[in-house]
Amino acid sequence: MKTRTRKFKSNVEVSPPMFENKILNRLSQTHIATPIVIFFTYATGLLWYTEANTTIPTFTVICLFLAGILGFTFTEYAIHRWVYHPPHGASDMYKQATYKMHGMHHDYPKDKRRLAMPPIVAIVLATSLLFLFELVLGQYSFSYLAGFVVGYALYLIVHYTVHMYAPPRNFLRTLWVNHSIHHYSEDEVLFGVSQPLWDYVFGTMPRSDKDKRMAKEIHR
Repeated sequence: MKTRTRKFKSNVEVSPPMFENKILNRLSQTHIATPIVIFFTYATGLLWYTEANTTIPTFTVICLFLAGILGFTFTEYAIHRWVYHPPHGASDMYKQATYKMHGMHHDYPKDKRRLAMPPIVAIVLATSLLFLFELVLGQYSFSYLAGFVVGYALYLIVHYTVHMYAPPRNFLRTLWVNHSIHHYSEDEVLFGVSQPLWDYVFGTMPRSDKDKRMAKEIHR
C-alpha cells in the first residue's frame, strides 16, 4: 500500500455528502454522544441480565467483561488494518466502499459528525453480535458482549477526543502522537487508536524517528 502524506486541515472541516440521497446521507452522520450512550446502556442491560438470569460467579463476570474489552481492542486493530485500508490489488468497488467507511475520515479528520458509527448501524451490529456470541459462548456471552461494547464506547471517546482537543501533558499524549502519525505521515502503521497494544504485537509501530518528531511538532 502506498503511504499517504497528509497535512492538518481546518478545525471547522465538513466532509462532502457521502450519499446523494439527503435522508440516507443524514443517517450516515451522528453526534458522538449518541452511540456512546447506546453502548453504555446496552452494556448495563447485559450485565443486569447476567446477574438476574444466570448463576455465573461475580468474579467470572468481571473476567468475561475484561476479556470483552480486550477482544474489542483486537477487533478495532484488525478492522482498521485489514478492512479499512485496502490491500494491493483491491478492486475499485472495494476501494470505493472502504473510502466511504474510512477513507473520507482520513481526508476530513475534523468532521465531528463522522467520527462514530451511525446509531442504526450500531444497534443492528450490537444485536447481531449478541446472537453470534450467544451461539458460541452461551450464557457467558452477555458479560463478554458487555465488555466488548464498552470497549467500543471507550474507543469512540478516545478517537473523538484525539481529533477534537489538544493533547494533555501526560502519558496519554502518546495517543495523540500515534494517531497523528497514522493520519498525516504513514497510514501503514499505528492502527490501534484507543491503545497501541496490537501494534506492538504485529510490528506496526512507527518505522522512523522522523515520524515521531513530526507528530510531536504538530501537537506542540
